[in-house]
Amino acid sequence: MSRNLANPPAMPAPRPGRPEVTAVVALGANLGDRHDTITAAAERIARLPLVSEVRLSKLFETVALRPDGPDPDAPGYVNAVALVTTRLAPEILLGMLHAIEDENGRERRERWGDRTLDLDLIAYGDVISEEPHLQLPHPRAAERLFVLDPWLDVDQDAVLLGRGRVADLAAALRAGGEG
Repeated sequence: MSRNLANPPAMPAPRPGRPEVTAVVALGANLGDRHDTITAAAERIARLPLVSEVRLSKLFETVALRPDGPDPDAPGYVNAVALVTTRLAPEILLGMLHAIEDENGRERRERWGDRTLDLDLIAYGDVISEEPHLQLPHPRAAERLFVLDPWLDVDQDAVLLGRGRVADLAAALRAGGEG
């Protein structure tokens, strides 16, 4: 026996999608084929769901930084910054960045140690977060020329939320002998 359902239950309206945001991702590597690793990581980020564009800076060679300062005896880094246009939530994007690090053999043995790939979420639109697992903007970005210089390469008008123009931050570091 069949029943005619004259009034089926109302379906909820689809949720509107998250608007696109530009996220700033810093990439670094000082082990293995550093250039290829950075390029492949940017390509991998571009293939993530809900990512519509990735603009990668040129690659910068930098001295390894340890907790007590620069270490010219350690393997040098290749650094870059990618501007990632995405609809992923910042927590999800960060989790996917960690998964890409893991895919590249990243081991977290010591803070600021050598690594095959380091991906840091520097900024995510105008989001501010002080959560331990999601600090936005990145708390040390303004102190790192290896982040600021590549960021300027891909966006000369960049602004680090709460800190100011990236060009001014980089100039201040150089004036203070940090460069």
